[in-house]
Amino acid sequence: MSDCIFCKIGRHELASDIVYEDGELVAFKDINPVAPVHVLLIPKKHVSSLLDEGAEEGMLGRALALVPRIARQLGLAEKGFRLVVNTGKEGGQTVGHLHFHILGGRDMLWPPG
Repeated sequence: MSDCIFCKIGRHELASDIVYEDGELVAFKDINPVAPVHVLLIPKKHVSSLLDEGAEEGMLGRALALVPRIARQLGLAEKGFRLVVNTGKEGGQTVGHLHFHILGGRDMLWPPG
């Protein structure tokens, strides 16, 4: 999808603070963080959500296996972090491109409080 904001980031058409990149996946700092550390991990290929047929097992496995590496790189391994994948409107997904939120740097208890 040419107008998808995350596709544009994956193609380097929009500036972003990239923390990891390979041929299939890219991780970058969220521009509206909800935690001191808030990174989004996305496939470069447009996949609308976990429910999309394009969310193939191999890519999902590689993305999930990459999360601990990114968490360590960001200094989150010692105290922990949260991994979130919102799916669909009622699931809180606001951008129609599959993305994993890697959150940390503060107490991530849920519900907050």
